[in-house]
Amino acid sequence: MESKVMDKATSDKISFMTYIVPAFADAYKMNVQDAYFYLKKYGGWDFLTTHWWALHTDNDIWAVRDIYEICYQNGGLK
Repeated sequence: MESKVMDKATSDKISFMTYIVPAFADAYKMNVQDAYFYLKKYGGWDFLTTHWWALHTDNDIWAVRDIYEICYQNGGLK
C-alpha cells in the first residue's frame, strides 16, 4: 500500500483555510456552513484559494475584510 505524504504548502493552505472561514463566519455573524456557501456563491472561496499565501501574512481582520470586499464586488450583501 502506497503512502502519500502531503507537502508543507498544501498543509499550510489547508490550515489557513480551516482557520479563516470560521473567522469570516464570526466577523459577519454567520455559522461556518453559511459562511462557506456565501464564499462559494460570491467568489470569496476562489479568491481565498488563489491568494491564500498573501492573505495569511496579513492581520486576520484585514484578511477577512479583503475576502468580504471580493464577495461584495460580486454581489454579496451580508
